[in-house]
Amino acid sequence: MDTTTVNKFRDCLKNFVEQVVSQHAPLRVTRRTGSDFVVMSAEDWERDQETLYVLQNTSLIRQIAESSATHNAGTGYTPTKEQLDEIVSI
Repeated sequence: MDTTTVNKFRDCLKNFVEQVVSQHAPLRVTRRTGSDFVVMSAEDWERDQETLYVLQNTSLIRQIAESSATHNAGTGYTPTKEQLDEIVSI
């Protein structure tokens, strides 16, 4: 993660925002008081929130693990061609 000071951030705000959005990389901004903050794009923040939701949902994690196990074993559900066509056409 790149780091900059709050003074540099203020002086080059437009450039830093463009960097954060285009590179999808957060930026740590340091302050003299020691209370730093992080700037990230809204898209990245929403993705991270969704990931945290999934990781905190034990039931969903269990379902993903079971699905992965049956897929790897080749014993999972296989839709018919008609079902697959319907799923793909959505």
